[in-house]
Amino acid sequence: MLNAPYLEGIDPFAATVRGIAEPDPVHAALRAAGPLVQVDAPAGGRAWIVTDHALAREVLLDPRISKDPACAPPGWDRRTAGLEQTAAEQPSLTTLDGPEHAELRRAHAPLLNDRRISEQSDRIHAIARELLTELAADRTEIDLMADFTTRYPLTVLLDLLGIPLEHVDRAADACRRMLSSQPGAQGGAIAALTALAASGLDGNRRGLAAELRDRVPAHTTEEQLRYHLFALIFAGQLTTDAALGTVMAYALADRPHRPPAGEGSIDELVRETLRQHPPAPLTLWRFTTTELELAGTRLPSRAPVLVDIQGINTDPARSPGPDLAFGAGPHFCVGARLAQLELRAVATVLRTDFPDACLAIPFTDLRQATLGGLQGSRLTALPVTLHG
Repeated sequence: MLNAPYLEGIDPFAATVRGIAEPDPVHAALRAAGPLVQVDAPAGGRAWIVTDHALAREVLLDPRISKDPACAPPGWDRRTAGLEQTAAEQPSLTTLDGPEHAELRRAHAPLLNDRRISEQSDRIHAIARELLTELAADRTEIDLMADFTTRYPLTVLLDLLGIPLEHVDRAADACRRMLSSQPGAQGGAIAALTALAASGLDGNRRGLAAELRDRVPAHTTEEQLRYHLFALIFAGQLTTDAALGTVMAYALADRPHRPPAGEGSIDELVRETLRQHPPAPLTLWRFTTTELELAGTRLPSRAPVLVDIQGINTDPARSPGPDLAFGAGPHFCVGARLAQLELRAVATVLRTDFPDACLAIPFTDLRQATLGGLQGSRLTALPVTLHG
């Protein structure tokens, strides 16, 4: 029986700042050590990270590996580990497994499938156009990371859910507080977003919030429904916010960094940006529910396991095919189609409505920061001139 190599001194959870074009050496080091490696976990003890594409898909499909934080190692501090409440405390798409997860996913998935999202294409393009036009009217040079990457996905989400757009500022403030380290900030932000989500359920409103209410399992409480809506808003904003900056940066970059114009180039731009800069570089925590073997290594029950999405996606030896930007298996991101459309829409609007738009600084001067833990990278600033 093998023992997965332990990488002392390699910290995939550290906060970092580096150039947009600089590869992250941590992912290369993890990948070079083998298909399964051990590192020190933020909440104590060891964690196992999967760095091989085939093994990753095996892990993401294995019913013996759970997302329920109740299966975390004994003594793990929830906040230090970045864990949600357990599935028993707060059932959700990201904490349930098995039949319970499948039942809840069946309620969500039809609202966010290809057909439903494609029907919203014109509206989402119009939102991107309206917000960028407002910014261009205010000043010559703007930082798109200062507000646009937060307001744009939130405006799309609230519009789809049937929540009045007058609440966008409140939603943006709550999403920012979700990332605060101040005691009580996250709880207050969750309360604010769940209360805001309830306005999508008022009266005769017929957005996706009301449709979800009609589709969730009969045993779902009002509090649980509001939490599901909170999760859609926060997760949809957080991940799309991170991806928007890099997509817009590459869309506006000078050659050789800028992809060529032409048929299909927007789709390729979005696909390649998500592959190289996935919004989540690592999966959320998963935990073994029994002793099991991975890559010849015996893992104990309640072992914390992660998949290195970014390292696998950027592996030069990986065979062509679907990447892991949105995960795989039963927990494949339910909002993937919406996120991709939002990214394509903003890149399209930049190129068609603002043909003279350009970066206000050299592409290679752009910096990306990782807050640490399981959170992905986000550009620190994206200064642009929309009218050249």
